[in-house]
Amino acid sequence: MAMRSVLVAMLGVAIAGGSAIGARHYLIATPALSSPEAGPVAEMVQVIVAARDIPFGTEIQPSMLKVIAWPKQALPPSAVTDPKLLLPAEGQQPRRAVKGISQGEIMLTSKISGYGEKVTVVQNLSPNTRAMAIKVDAVTAVGGLITPGDRVDIVLTQGQSGSLRATTILQNIRIVGVDRQTDERSEQSTVARTVTVEVTPEQGQALALAQKAGTLSLTLRTLDAEPNRQMESVALEDILNAPPPTAVDAPAPEPLRTRIKVRRAGEVETVEVN
Repeated sequence: MAMRSVLVAMLGVAIAGGSAIGARHYLIATPALSSPEAGPVAEMVQVIVAARDIPFGTEIQPSMLKVIAWPKQALPPSAVTDPKLLLPAEGQQPRRAVKGISQGEIMLTSKISGYGEKVTVVQNLSPNTRAMAIKVDAVTAVGGLITPGDRVDIVLTQGQSGSLRATTILQNIRIVGVDRQTDERSEQSTVARTVTVEVTPEQGQALALAQKAGTLSLTLRTLDAEPNRQMESVALEDILNAPPPTAVDAPAPEPLRTRIKVRRAGEVETVEVN
């Protein structure tokens, strides 16, 4: 009886083990069914990204690059997938960053110069614009807080003594350089002597005349500044002759009254005297 129980138990274990092995082979051989919510598996390709921040004008070197997998459908058209396209051959001049590239950012051909190509501020200008320098100081350049990439309004102050007048001549102008600094990712601010701005040819003419006509001051715009609007010039006499704020009339004080006590026929009465 005992032997029969042992044989039955061994047979059960053998059947269970065989079932488990069979199920495993079945799952391996059977392709996974995709659920209605799951989409097709994305095809991955290799792409080159920046291993660290690459400032404007920096030579592209192997230590600055790394390869990662990226979904093919989400790959930008100008993405670089072969590091040989970024690194020079023996005896060849290097390529440089024509725009600042952040760590982890995909390397794009639009942000890389040609082999041995000179990199200047020209690569940072928008189509049909010019770079023009204007003289500034600590006061006119917002105390040295302006850095490349900021946007400013330019105010012209002209006249003498009581005839002074201020006029906003240009709005939403991009700063492309502060002295010789052109890297927009730089957070270091300095008291500059010149600021280079990006302007259209027409704006450049106006700016050249304005520099001769008076003093130019920069006002730093916020990131969510309102769109450009027509602004009237302000004269010093407008400020000095502006009517003072209307005073609120205070209520008239109540007259002082004196109270005295009067005794009449044995009774005391309080009487107010003006």
